Amino acid sequence: LVFSSGSASAGNSGALYVGSGAATGGRGGMVSISVGSGTSGSGGAVSVLSGRSTVTTGGALSVQSGEGTASTSGSIVIRSANSGASGSSGMLVFSTGTSNAGNSGGLIIGSGATGEDTAMATPPTNHDWLMLVQEEALEPDLPICDPHHHLWEFRHERTAHRYLMEEIQQDIRAGHNIVSTVFIECGAMLRQDGPEAMKLVGETEFVNGIAAMSASGLYGPCQVAAGIVGHADLMLGDAVIEVLDAHMAAGGGRFRGIRHSATWDESPEVPNARCDPPRHIYLDDTFRKGFARLADHNMSFEAWCYHTQIGEVADLARAFPHITIVLDHFGGPLGIGPYAGRQDDIFPEWQAAMADLATCHNVVAKLGGINMVQNGFGWHERPQPPTSEELMQATRRYYEHTIECFGVDRCMFESNFPVDQVTCSYAVLWNSFKRLTAHYSADERRRLYHDTATRVYRL
Repeated sequence: LVFSSGSASAGNSGALYVGSGAATGGRGGMVSISVGSGTSGSGGAVSVLSGRSTVTTGGALSVQSGEGTASTSGSIVIRSANSGASGSSGMLVFSTGTSNAGNSGGLIIGSGATGEDTAMATPPTNHDWLMLVQEEALEPDLPICDPHHHLWEFRHERTAHRYLMEEIQQDIRAGHNIVSTVFIECGAMLRQDGPEAMKLVGETEFVNGIAAMSASGLYGPCQVAAGIVGHADLMLGDAVIEVLDAHMAAGGGRFRGIRHSATWDESPEVPNARCDPPRHIYLDDTFRKGFARLADHNMSFEAWCYHTQIGEVADLARAFPHITIVLDHFGGPLGIGPYAGRQDDIFPEWQAAMADLATCHNVVAKLGGINMVQNGFGWHERPQPPTSEELMQATRRYYEHTIECFGVDRCMFESNFPVDQVTCSYAVLWNSFKRLTAHYSADERRRLYHDTATRVYRL
């Protein structure tokens, strides 16, 4: 059966074809319905087109509305308004607005100008638990530079075994306006061969590749890993300069600094840093010889320690006032092992240490990374994750004291993803920050969410 009205035409149409207006049906399968200037080409079992939509090689069911386009679509594809092309899409795809799905698998839901997904993201092991609390992004237009995240694969000890381009894109598209990010070393993709000290450069090579992918614009406007902070063993002393040179060469103009973690505690219940630092490493003379070489490349230093070691960061900062030091994760207030259940006792000690550190004007502080297991809040053991309000209220004293001591020009919010994913989703985390700063001025918020980070990392 073929019904045509106006200038509609049917070519090689299948069992039933209905065309209205300037619609065209070409080799439509089973049932093809076109309205307006829609086109059905090699449509599958059922193709319904409205407006200037187009379906090409449609699968079992394709529904198009507006200027949507489906290409080689799978079982069910639904497009609305200016939704983009679906290329080799799988099973079920929903798009609305100017969203775009390409080579999508399983289930893809796109809304708004979401860009192109090239593969399905691998969900974290606690995905179903995280989805028990879902929130719309607050203040979605506020520009954000996320100055602390990681990228890795095969991390089976983490909730996110894989966190590469697809996974971080899923997070930064969760509703907040993430315009750029900074990668912080995590021991990913080290070189298999070569001198031990140079193996660390493999991570910079790996991340710079992802940064180049992002810079192409094919994954959306956010500049992922616009800045890169790597690791070098500063215990090499002056000899570390060769490693720093190699990082700079591998970083493609994006390399900004070094993190050499110092997290150490005598309790076996508290994990020490991956690089297995000796106690008091920031006070070590050989370490400081290596640290001094950061100035040769205008590199900053990322300090990651526990709250018991904040004083050592202050000593290092005073010894090298010309080198910028970024304190990660509030200086790691502990809440596990011998520190479990003692947060109220520890907080005054932490307060005093942070106030002293803030007198070192070459130190800036990251606001975040306090939702890890070692912080002792135990969110991951609850029946469901915290809401952004719960998260903010439970941790706000750390944020407010740090901002009071350092000021907004020396503070920046961070996600610490996917590590902090053990507690909450990316959208909920940034909502908790925005609830905290709801009464701040527009200028203060601009600095906390974007300007301090882009200045410190020279983005």
